[in-house]
Amino acid sequence: MNAYQLVKPLLFGLPAETAHDAVHAGMRVAQRTPAARALRDRYVVDDDRLRVDAFGQRFPNPVGVAAGFDKNARVPSLLASLGFGHVEVGGVTAEPQSGNPRPRMFRLREDEAIVNRMGLNNNGADVVGERLAAAAPDAPVPVGVNLAKSEHVSADDAPADYRYTYERVAEGGDFFVVNVSCPNSEGFRELQNRDSMAAILSTLRDAGASPLLVKLSPDLPDPAVEDALDLVTELGLDGVIAANTTTDRPEGLRSHNRAEEGGLSGKPLEPRATGMVRFAAERVDVPVVGVGGVFTAEDAYRKIRAGARVVQLYTGLVYRGPSIARDINEGLLDLLERDGFDSVEDAVGADLD
Repeated sequence: MNAYQLVKPLLFGLPAETAHDAVHAGMRVAQRTPAARALRDRYVVDDDRLRVDAFGQRFPNPVGVAAGFDKNARVPSLLASLGFGHVEVGGVTAEPQSGNPRPRMFRLREDEAIVNRMGLNNNGADVVGERLAAAAPDAPVPVGVNLAKSEHVSADDAPADYRYTYERVAEGGDFFVVNVSCPNSEGFRELQNRDSMAAILSTLRDAGASPLLVKLSPDLPDPAVEDALDLVTELGLDGVIAANTTTDRPEGLRSHNRAEEGGLSGKPLEPRATGMVRFAAERVDVPVVGVGGVFTAEDAYRKIRAGARVVQLYTGLVYRGPSIARDINEGLLDLLERDGFDSVEDAVGADLD
């Protein structure tokens, strides 16, 4: 039994958000001590076969942290010390937001899942931008920034709102993700039509946002996803992230917390998210980032073979602990060797027709 398995019952005895805050506090302390180097020695898997190039960035391995875990860009360096190949911070909004009332995060332990209705609580673009800029020279892995709409901004004013946020975080980000698919904050549904998305993405392109990716919802019908992917090509975007959390509840969920409102993440999302990776990879010529239900090397490998160049996780970190990136990367090396691939890049899209 590893150390996290000993600590996990204590953390899971706390409300989910309280445990998250406690873990973050410990990470912020460790990030400023020699412990960070000890963590790197323990968790970083350094192997050329894991390296991936995507949207102008070099990733030391394909396993990243999804938006939502480090909303305020406080611990990207420590997450890199845990072996992750990139970190996406945010979502970040123009102004600080407190989010929805607590409780707003719920574990579905029997399902290895989480439901959250956080509501994009964050410190705001000015604070996060300053923090990113200060840390950027020393960032050991690419850091992406998830850009989101401020809660009370209308769809008509959304392009200017996104641009303000981008301009405040531009100096410290390595890539930028347009979030028009958050299920837990007011006014996002109307952003997912073609015209609204085009206005936002065009405004960010005009502002110089690059590399620029769009994050899609797994709840969109196929024609709406195709519209979004058409825009990726038409506007020359640099990548697609598939997918966000879902408001649907797949059959077979066992936890009583399945009845809570909010976005579902974790193991139950894995088949749908992998299907969405494949759907996107078959329709665009830009890199696809696979998110949803990544807990093991096999989970990551399915997404890679379905067309993802890199993958991201959040819920898996909660359930499996700080060794998850190392375990996945070591497992990927075994899977690559088993199947005769020289590198992760060689395996990307192997299952596509």
